[in-house]
Amino acid sequence: MHLEEMKKEIQELVLKKGFYNRIEDIPKKLLFAFIELGEASDDWKKGASEEKIAEELVDTIFYILDASRLACPSVDMDNMFKKKLEKNLQRPFQYGEGHREK
Repeated sequence: MHLEEMKKEIQELVLKKGFYNRIEDIPKKLLFAFIELGEASDDWKKGASEEKIAEELVDTIFYILDASRLACPSVDMDNMFKKKLEKNLQRPFQYGEGHREK
C-alpha cells in the first residue's frame, strides 16, 4: 500500500469513528503523533516486543498521514517521500551530525 492509499484508509477510519477531522485539529494530530513516538520509545526502553514497538510507530504514521491529509491535501505524499529521499541522498556523509566527535 502506498502513502496516498493509506491517507484514504485513514480518512475512512476518521470519519467512521468520529475522530478529529477539521483543519483546526491539525496541531492535535501532530501532538498525538509525538505522544505515540514517546510511547514507542518508552516501550523500547522497557524491552517490549518488536510488535508492540511497531504498533506505536504505526500509530505515529497514522497521525502524520492524517495531519497531512488536512494540512496539505494537494500534495502527493508518495511523490514527496521520493523527492525528500533523493534530497537526503544528495547530502554529504553524516550531514547534520556536526555534534559528533571527528
